Amino acid sequence: MKQILLINDIAGYGKVGMAAMLPILSYMGIPAFCLPTALVSNTLNYGEFTQMDTTDYMRNVFPIWQHLGFHFDAICTGLMFSREQAELVGAYCREQAEKGCTVFVDPVMGDGYELYNGIDQRQVELMRRMVGVAHLVKPNYTEACFLAGVPCQRGGITHDGARRLLDSLLLIGARSAIITSCIIDGRNMVCGYDADSGEYFFHEYEEIPGQFHGTGDIFSAVLIGSLLGAGQELPTATRRAMDAVSQMIERNRDVTDHNCGIFIERCLDLL
Repeated sequence: MKQILLINDIAGYGKVGMAAMLPILSYMGIPAFCLPTALVSNTLNYGEFTQMDTTDYMRNVFPIWQHLGFHFDAICTGLMFSREQAELVGAYCREQAEKGCTVFVDPVMGDGYELYNGIDQRQVELMRRMVGVAHLVKPNYTEACFLAGVPCQRGGITHDGARRLLDSLLLIGARSAIITSCIIDGRNMVCGYDADSGEYFFHEYEEIPGQFHGTGDIFSAVLIGSLLGAGQELPTATRRAMDAVSQMIERNRDVTDHNCGIFIERCLDLL
């Protein structure tokens, strides 16, 4: 049985981050363990929040886990709050990768061509450090542009432009890459590069009006569950994750507070 470590912030109010990923991975048969990078009062989209950095706690966790012999088949990292955090996590990921652990990096930074409330250029640099240790990095289009240091094209990009953007992520250090929320040649797409096959892939989707927070976390969880649990190839797992997100959004259309995220527990049967 494969197990995964989630390294991300925990929001007290909001079905995002670990709160979104844990039930999905558990339902898909993958035990998930947690290491919080920060405790956040609520999702950042509400505009007002407070947070507690957990770097001191993290600094003490890794030596204990190493002494106890804990190991993971995969690690998925999210938002980092300090340079020391990124260095601690990066070193741990490299150490675990040498033992066969797969490292997934979700560079949580922004969407809609802008960084999230409370995220600045410092965090962009921290995320670049994390991409350097990733077997698979999975930003949305906005995050990919910030990582690559190129302006977002609000009118969309071409297939060649998408390949160049994917290549920029590989140059930072990622082995494989997926970019979500792209407009490519006028169509909504998720694009990717699969290092195992050495091929690029493009999946089209129909956009659902409205903004639902936490969908990136849902996508990540289903993608990882499909890769680790079902052993699917990256393009197939990507399509499955896209379909799951669409179905969960449709089921949660009656939710009025989209900042809170999608109520995962009412959607697990869709997996």
